[in-house]
Parts: sequence; structure tokens; C-alpha cells
Amino acid sequence: MKIRNSALAGIALAATAALGLTACGGSTTPAATGSASASAGAASGEITVYNAQHESLTQEWIEAFTAETGVKVTVRQGSDTELSNQIVQEGAASPADVFLTENSPAMAQVENAGLFADVDKATIDQVPAEFRPSTGKWTGIAARSTVLVYDKAKLTEAQLPKSMVDLANAEWKGKWAASPSGADFQAIVAALLELKGEAATEEWLKGMKENFKAYKGNSTAMKAVNAGEVDAALIYHYYYYGDQAKTGENSNKVTPYYFKNQDPGAFVSVSGGGVLKTSKNAAAAQEFLKFITGKKGQEVLKNGTSFEYAIASDVPANDKLVPIKDLQAPTVDPAKLNSAKVTELMTKAGLL
Repeated sequence: MKIRNSALAGIALAATAALGLTACGGSTTPAATGSASASAGAASGEITVYNAQHESLTQEWIEAFTAETGVKVTVRQGSDTELSNQIVQEGAASPADVFLTENSPAMAQVENAGLFADVDKATIDQVPAEFRPSTGKWTGIAARSTVLVYDKAKLTEAQLPKSMVDLANAEWKGKWAASPSGADFQAIVAALLELKGEAATEEWLKGMKENFKAYKGNSTAMKAVNAGEVDAALIYHYYYYGDQAKTGENSNKVTPYYFKNQDPGAFVSVSGGGVLKTSKNAAAAQEFLKFITGKKGQEVLKNGTSFEYAIASDVPANDKLVPIKDLQAPTVDPAKLNSAKVTELMTKAGLL
């Protein structure tokens, strides 16, 4: 997890409490520098990126973009909701040119405030429709799949729930974990809300409250399964693959289970990127989005260690991942993920 920028966190505290979404945070990092290639386009000058994506992933994108274009990039790190609240508070005075997130609800919040410019058509054309909002006000840049990691010594695949919804049933009492305060988990709930409606979501959250064990962070929840504290945890896939690529010490006794079958538990969360209407360098900001959704930017996902899914420019996923077409994810318009309603329902259920 990143370390929050204290200034941003202080400003966003009240709004974050109201919305209840938190994710990975961070600090301001210096601008990337590099020499422009001879083939660089018209983009020039500098831009400021408000980044709620993983710091190392965004830094790779920035370094490659700056090397190609010569555009200087300054980064402000923070969580999804911390930075979306910050942008909404700043309004027309925001110094941000680009906003990047881990999950879609924070993007929808900024879009609903009317603060995004339209994404250039050349960028939109690089991203399949299922990985971007129908509105065209921002675009998907990467994705992560919901999985249930489980203790291989305690459960067989035949004993696992056929649907994520089944985790609210009595037989799962005390057997599974999640990180309800995180933006990752709340995006999953937002998808359930969009797919099944408010009544079904409220009922599921009540069952969850009775059955689950709360942990702070997806990695911690997975580690608890690996340590035998709980049988399973609902997280995103890349926590498992990232740990496996290192020592595997927090994942060597677990394995990920994919619900598939268009189940709410097969939800694929889209990480977003958007250009602010008030950008002081809209040309370079648009070029940055075009770059990270282009072949070179998506190959950073394919070849790197973030283990998030490449989704654009026909670049396949990292070889270690289940191909995205095989996830059988439900169709969810990311522009319709309602973070405010999710916070309301989770608070009502006693989960926040």
C-alpha cells in the first residue's frame, strides 16, 4: 500500500468520511524527465497527474511517455476517493491535468461533477467498449478481476460457493474475509448493486455482516487465509499473483477461484484515466492517455509486475494470468457504479 500525502488527506478527510471509499494512497513524487525521440508528436510542456493507481506502475508509464514525448510529468499520489474528493473540492482551480484510479467509482464521481473533458476519439478507439464508460468522459486503462482465494488444505473447489451471493448464506458464517473499508471491495459492491439492484445488495450486505471477518487491506485478508485464520477471502486477483512473483510467503497455501458465468463475483473492475476540463495542457494530457492505452503503455502491463490486465490496443494479459476473455465477467457500465449509494448501504449494514 502507498503512503498517503498528508496535505491531500487532510483536505479530503470530511468528504472521504461521507463517501467511505478508500484505496491505495501515496505522496507527491518528482517529475519524470527524459529526452524526446525524433518521432514524438505535438505534445510538449508539462502536466500534473493525480495518481491513485499503483505508484510503480504509473511511474513506468510516465518514464516511457516522457522518453517518447519530452513532456515533463509531476505526480500527486493518493487513494481513489482521496483524490476524487480533492478534485471535486478544487473544481475549476484544480492543478490536475489527468486523473488515474484503481477503480471506476472515483472516476464516476468526478464525471458526475462535470469536471472531465471528452477523451479524444483516437484514444477511445484503442479501448474495447466493455472497458470504458458509455459516456466517453474517461477511459479504462487497466483492469482487475474479483477472485475468492481459499485455503487448499481446508476446501476443495467443489465446496466453494457457486456464486459470490452465496457467501451471505449461513454455511459460510465465520469462514471468509474481506476488506470492506477499501475502494477495491466497495467497487465489487457497486457492481453487485448495478447488477442485482438495491434490495438484493442490502440483503447480501446483511448476510456478509453476519458471516465475514474484516481485515484492513486485501493483502492482509489473503495473508490471513494463508495463515489458517479464515478459509477464504474475496479480493482482486493481482494480490495473489504479485505475492507469487516474489517469495510466495503470503500465498503459498492458497489458490484463486474464479466465479465466472457472468456472476457478480466475476466482476472485472476497470481502472480509469481522464483529462480534466481545466487542464492547462490538454494536448499533452490527452496524449498521455493515448500513450498508456496504446501498445507501448499496455505492454507495460503485459510485461511488468503489476499483474493487472492489459485491456487496450489488442495487447494480451501477462502470461501468468487467466486470459481476460475466459473470466466470463458480467457486463457493467463503469459510469453507472454508484459509490455514494454503496457507502450508504454498507454503513446501514454496519460494515463501515
